[in-house]
Amino acid sequence: MSPSTTGAPAAPVTGNAVAIKNFAFSPATLKVKVGTTVTWTNQDTDPHTVTSAGSGGPLRSAALATHAAYTYTFTKPGTYAYLCTIHPFMTGTVEVT
Repeated sequence: MSPSTTGAPAAPVTGNAVAIKNFAFSPATLKVKVGTTVTWTNQDTDPHTVTSAGSGGPLRSAALATHAAYTYTFTKPGTYAYLCTIHPFMTGTVEVT
């Protein structure tokens, strides 16, 4: 993977970024190690959220406008399912080991 010379700067570490694009989280499943900070960036023109599925989950972003980002550092292993509360068909998972 080579650094990008045009557009947005490349993420400093691979495997810690989720793009919100075309009404989907990409990748839909992200695998990270404990202590990893994951960044979600909205690339759509519509607002989206990153919200834990079910009650009590740690992910609770505000509505993200175009190019806005949300970050969360995963400190415990587990599987974290999330969705966009505005568009509930948009779902994703972070697997933390």
